Amino acid sequence: MRLARHRAVSETVENSWEGERRALLGRRISELGLSLRGTRLEQLVERLYEELAAKGLRFKPPVYLSDQWGCPEDTPLIGVPFYLADPRLARIEAEEAIEVEDERDIMRYLRHEAGHAFNYAYRLYDRADWRQLFGPYSRPYRERYRADPFSRAYVRHILGWYAQKHPDEDFAETFAVWLTPGLDWRREYAGWQALEKIEYVDRVMGEVRDELPDVPSVTPDDLPVEAMDYTVEEHYQGESAPIPSVDTRHFDGDLRTIFGAADEAPGGEAAAVFLRRHRREIVSRIAYWTGEGTVAVRRFIDLLIERVDAMSLRVRGLEASTLIELTAFGTAVMMNFRYTDALDGVPREGNP
Repeated sequence: MRLARHRAVSETVENSWEGERRALLGRRISELGLSLRGTRLEQLVERLYEELAAKGLRFKPPVYLSDQWGCPEDTPLIGVPFYLADPRLARIEAEEAIEVEDERDIMRYLRHEAGHAFNYAYRLYDRADWRQLFGPYSRPYRERYRADPFSRAYVRHILGWYAQKHPDEDFAETFAVWLTPGLDWRREYAGWQALEKIEYVDRVMGEVRDELPDVPSVTPDDLPVEAMDYTVEEHYQGESAPIPSVDTRHFDGDLRTIFGAADEAPGGEAAAVFLRRHRREIVSRIAYWTGEGTVAVRRFIDLLIERVDAMSLRVRGLEASTLIELTAFGTAVMMNFRYTDALDGVPREGNP
C-alpha cells in the first residue's frame, strides 16, 4: 500500500511539473519578469566582484541576463543565460541540453567573461605587447578550431582547450586563471610558455587597477531578457535539428561491434533501452573529454539510439565494459566532428 501511495504521489508531482513546463515553454522570455535580484546567481556575481577587489581592481563589469554567456562585441558588459535566474527554467535547460551549469561552472564562466570585459574596457588588444603575446585581435573568429591538447602555450580553464580558439579567448582564459582564488598559477604553469601570458595579465592589471572605464548601458542590441520577445520553446527549437551526416547508417558496423544481435545475446538488455538509461552520463562524459557542446553530443547519441533500435541490437557483455567502449567510440566520433562539422568525418563546404 505504501509503495502504491508513493508511486501515486510521484506521478502527481511529475504530472504537475509537465503542466508547469508546458506553460513555461509557451511564455515569452521577455514576459517572465526575470531578474538577477534575490537569486543565487546574484550572489555568485557578488563573489566575482569580491575576487576582483581582492586583486585590487576597482572595475566591476555590469552583469545582465541574456540568451547565453558572452560580452557584446567590444563592450565591457557580461551577459549570462536567463535560465540561471529561475530554478524552473534551469530544469528545462537540463532536460533540453542534458545538463546545466553548477556553481563551479558559473564562476568559471564569470571569470572568463570578466577577462573579455577588462580587455574591452581598457582596449588592451590595441597594445603592441598584447598582440605580441596573444596574436592579432583582428584574426577571423571561427566557431570550429583545431586544438592541440598537449600545448603548453595556453592555459586550461574552460573545457575544450578554449584558449586556442582566438587571441581574445586566449586573453580571457588567461585572465580567468590569474583571477581564480587559491590557484598558485606560478607553480601550476611553471615551465609553460603560458606562464608569460599570466605574468603579463598580472602586470597590466596592476597598471589599470585604479582606473574606472566608461561603460555603456545595456541596449536592446545586447539582447537583455527584456528584448527577448520569443518563447522559451522557440529558444530551444534551433537545438533540435540533426547534426550533419551523409548517412544515418554510417555507424551501423561500429554499433554491431559494441552490441550484439538478438540471437547473440537473447537475454541481454535492448541496446536502445541501455542507451536511454545511460544517456545523460554518456553525453556528459563525451562532452567533457572532447570540449564539444552537450547539445551536439546529445543529437549524436539520439542517432545511435535510433539505429540500435532499428537493428534490434542488445547488450552482450558487462555493462561497465559496454559503457567504456561506447564512451571511447563516441569521443573519437565527436573529435572528428569538431574538425569536420560532420558526424561521418566528411568535411562540409567551407571547413578545412
